[in-house]
Amino acid sequence: MTTIDWIILIGTLVFIVGYGIYKTRGNKSVNDYLKGGNEAKWWTIGLSVMATQASAITFLSTPGQAFHSGMGFVQFYFGLPIAMVIICLVFIPLYHKLKVYTAYEYLESRFDLKTRTLTAIFFLIQRGLAAGITIFAPSIILSAVLGWNLVYLNIVIGILVVIYTVSGGTKAVNITQKQQMAVIFVGMFIAFLIILNLLPLDVSFSNALEIAGANGKMDILDFSFDLENRYTVWTGLIGGTFLMLSYFGTDQSQVQRYLSGKSVKESQMGMIMNGLLKVPMQFFILLIGVMVFVFYQFNSSPLNFNPAAEADVLASEYATEYQELQEQKTVLEKEIESVQLQFVQSNNEVEKTQWIEKLNELNAEETTLRTNAKTLISKASSTAETNDKDYVFIHFILNNIPRGLIGLLLAAILSAAMSSTASELNALGSTTAIDLYKRNNEGRDDKHYLKMSKWFTLLWGVIAIGVACTANLFENLIELVNIIGSIFYGNILGVFLLAFFVKFVKSKATFIAAIITQVVVIGIWWLDKVAIINLPYLWLNAIGALLVMGIAILIQGLGRSKE
Repeated sequence: MTTIDWIILIGTLVFIVGYGIYKTRGNKSVNDYLKGGNEAKWWTIGLSVMATQASAITFLSTPGQAFHSGMGFVQFYFGLPIAMVIICLVFIPLYHKLKVYTAYEYLESRFDLKTRTLTAIFFLIQRGLAAGITIFAPSIILSAVLGWNLVYLNIVIGILVVIYTVSGGTKAVNITQKQQMAVIFVGMFIAFLIILNLLPLDVSFSNALEIAGANGKMDILDFSFDLENRYTVWTGLIGGTFLMLSYFGTDQSQVQRYLSGKSVKESQMGMIMNGLLKVPMQFFILLIGVMVFVFYQFNSSPLNFNPAAEADVLASEYATEYQELQEQKTVLEKEIESVQLQFVQSNNEVEKTQWIEKLNELNAEETTLRTNAKTLISKASSTAETNDKDYVFIHFILNNIPRGLIGLLLAAILSAAMSSTASELNALGSTTAIDLYKRNNEGRDDKHYLKMSKWFTLLWGVIAIGVACTANLFENLIELVNIIGSIFYGNILGVFLLAFFVKFVKSKATFIAAIITQVVVIGIWWLDKVAIINLPYLWLNAIGALLVMGIAILIQGLGRSKE
């Protein structure tokens, strides 16, 4: 990091925080603080919704996901447009009609207080954990790569977010997210252009796509029903639709974004904007990861992209074995580069097929070397993180991007962390203040509830920083957030669907069904984790929603039979 990188990085972050505080000074009511005075336009809502979902995890982990596994992860988002249509037709009109501050207020009018409280608590648990992870994700990666102190990074990111979120509430979150999305889009587009520019002169963009396809990275659609595959068209359309319905329709961090709209139409247009742009945006981010893969077909890459893991093994008794693997990989890289160039230059389809077969053999050898390297890292240190997906993109940035632009891309990553965390803290604070505190302490004036909303937002900020400081890296970070959500979201969505569409089911049946379902879903997830069953986590959303509805209908039906 050069001086210019530091100036750009610090200047960008300070400007965003300062601008958010300046533009939202003087919030005088709970409505101003929690719903932004209902002044948000559709494009503000759309960008805010996208920024809330697109955390730093998205921009660090997604390219690494594509580098290792290709474009198939985009199928995860196939259910999003369907969910946006349903939310625009059902959820938004109802929330605006009832003039609620949180999604869970509606559940009390439809069921009772205990059902509202239970779903609010489910939200607080999963979103509180996720808020810590959105801080932790960029911190652990930047600390490993740049040598920065992990705890200090967690605290700095958390404090920056807390300052403007506590100060300005929902309006501050919405306003700053527009600036943050601008930084993110500019940074990612520049990174994409730089990757293409760094490819060999005789390798065009179409050649790069051809190379990616030959190496299996452009396999986007998988129509199989194989449960071994986490990401297929069906998991995206079915499991993804349930997840997106839960996230955008019942998660207060997203609901609060469109509750701030000037009207139902503005909120609906903002969500449609998200539905139209989100899938292409994720496709583009995955494509960046694929282009990074192509770049490393012509340039040397480490056996493991996590520098801390490599440092551990090189300082151990296994250093010689690891260095031997590196030497084998260096030889292999030259052969891969030669075959890739011959593949691109060949115009004969028979020859191309032969080159593809050769590439598959070489890629298998490289995969074996990387697997052996992970084994040595595990032997060298039981605490070392061998999964390096989250380190691929940041390694490319720091070793290949021109000075000055490194600061901009790091600002984009930290902006994404701040934007997502701000929405989460804003939602956690409002849910705690409205659904738990105000509901059980009624009769106080508006200023009191405004003050308590700020205190609860601050409290959740401290908790999120605490979670970040004690978290451990688990699988791919973008998958971890979605796994946590999938454990709780299906259950919450099922309660809302019962409230909307199954009018004969009452509160007692719903409450019991929600508790039973949560226990069952956690049990299914645990059985999958210990390899007793094999079920992609996306299916937990559909299972949770359908299970809570089925159990509640059954309990209500049995109750009627007894009567």
